[in-house]
Amino acid sequence: MKILTHGFGQASGLVAIYIEHMPPMLEYKNLELVQPLSIGETEMISLASGNGWRKIFNVYAKILGQLKHRDHNFTNYGSWQAYREQCLLQSHSQEALLFSPPKLDNPKYRFHIIAGRTYAKKLLRDHIFTNSLVWLDTEFAVDKTHNLVVCPFLDYRQLSNIKINKLCDILHSLD
Repeated sequence: MKILTHGFGQASGLVAIYIEHMPPMLEYKNLELVQPLSIGETEMISLASGNGWRKIFNVYAKILGQLKHRDHNFTNYGSWQAYREQCLLQSHSQEALLFSPPKLDNPKYRFHIIAGRTYAKKLLRDHIFTNSLVWLDTEFAVDKTHNLVVCPFLDYRQLSNIKINKLCDILHSLD
């Protein structure tokens, strides 16, 4: 069975973050492609799906803000909040939030981030896609061959500002 890449944002770009579950909304139940969000859609998803989704979008924008990658358009925005509202996962962004396993043999993103150790271990068990993953500690792992990083889930308690800094340092080391 072929698994289609599906999620929010761009079909190729700088960063793809992979999470296990999509928002529990009818609008996305049959999502089979990478679809850019429209202005206000992150807020609509957060209102309809709960505080957890607001945290996911906030932490994603904070990662991009802290990363300050030279090839990312984040610098066109004054803050991570402005980026979240005006660009995150939209048609003019450079990132994706994907709900399908990474396809590392056909990379469309420079950096791949699997959010959540449990999800990463499930992917490794079910979809053997890398054999060069090295655990740096109990929360972070890296595969330098594929520019893949495993980090804590996109939640303030799990991926604090200190851990966002660590994630960004790892990503810069892969560049």
